[in-house]
Amino acid sequence: MKDPSGDAKGINQRTVPEFGAVKSATRVLDLFESLGRWDAEKTHVEIASELGIPKSSLTQLLKTLVHRGYLSYVPESKGYELGPAIANLAKRVNDGTDLMSASRTVLPWVTSETQESCALNVLKGTLSEVKACVMGPNRLMYHMHLGDTAPLYATSGGKAILANLPVEMRNEYMAQVKFEQFTPNTITSVKRLEKDLAKARSTGYAFVTEEYTLGIIGVALPILNKLGFPIASVNIAIPTVRYNDGVRDLCLRTLAKAVETFRSQMRLD
Repeated sequence: MKDPSGDAKGINQRTVPEFGAVKSATRVLDLFESLGRWDAEKTHVEIASELGIPKSSLTQLLKTLVHRGYLSYVPESKGYELGPAIANLAKRVNDGTDLMSASRTVLPWVTSETQESCALNVLKGTLSEVKACVMGPNRLMYHMHLGDTAPLYATSGGKAILANLPVEMRNEYMAQVKFEQFTPNTITSVKRLEKDLAKARSTGYAFVTEEYTLGIIGVALPILNKLGFPIASVNIAIPTVRYNDGVRDLCLRTLAKAVETFRSQMRLD
């Protein structure tokens, strides 16, 4: 007997093989959906029974997911629930949407205050990517374009993000980074990069002086979420012929206010 949807009554939908499905991946997704459906804890026995996973296989799966933060174990009930890593992933998706909304007002204000080009940058693999930008009004200016990417070590926006990544991610980056020299000033060693990143963490700001583009000085400040993860950075690009202490101080004040506004509009405070 079939219901109106055409499915045979009494058949567990999970027993129907998914075309091209990887068993281990399917088990993880089934588990997340099961725990998230009612937002309730479930024991090892309950999960094994509901999802049809052999207890021996389930034990190792649960240990791995707890270790990575995707599940949490509750000793009192001996149950498992969705962990903080799930919420972090979801929050980063929401952060991206909120960032773009806030950038529509914040970036034009930054350029109006400094008369220089500015951009919102995000992490994209081992690169920084321009997600929004506003060009300065001067005839001599730095042109940025949506979708532009650059190595994290070579731009102020990239350094601001890299300096504030979790230690594990920074170490992984340092172990595999391959430097490309864009100008005579480009960083080409891990030792020098680590020195610059330490300074960026100490001062809060990241600088580059003609390290990616000759004739351009960049300054940037990261936007950190509530967990301290750098979800983006805001940078200002200034031609060297216009750069001086007064311009630097104006840019620093403007970036601080810009990040404060981003955090306020995104409710990160």
